[in-house]
Amino acid sequence: MLTAIKLLHTAVWALLAGCILALPVAGLMRRFDWALILTAIILAECGVLALNRGRCPLTDVAARLTGERADNFDIYLPNWLARHNKAIFGILFVVNGLIVLWCRLK
Repeated sequence: MLTAIKLLHTAVWALLAGCILALPVAGLMRRFDWALILTAIILAECGVLALNRGRCPLTDVAARLTGERADNFDIYLPNWLARHNKAIFGILFVVNGLIVLWCRLK
């Protein structure tokens, strides 16, 4: 069961990371409708995290299945990326959002 949770968590992470990385592409292609959809998806995830005290609900599910507590115990990511995930992708989200805004204003 833990393997299934880790696979699901990794798939959700990949989708959200992909949304963040696709933002500047949408802006440069002047597809602001897509940029808005991507931003809404990312902000929805931010809302889920905010409602769960900054933790993914899948982390809580995985925690009930194992005593392991490494930064990546609940997801198939390198430990360093799992540890710094929010900071890395938070910064990328802001920077990529600014790129979209710049594209929109020019």
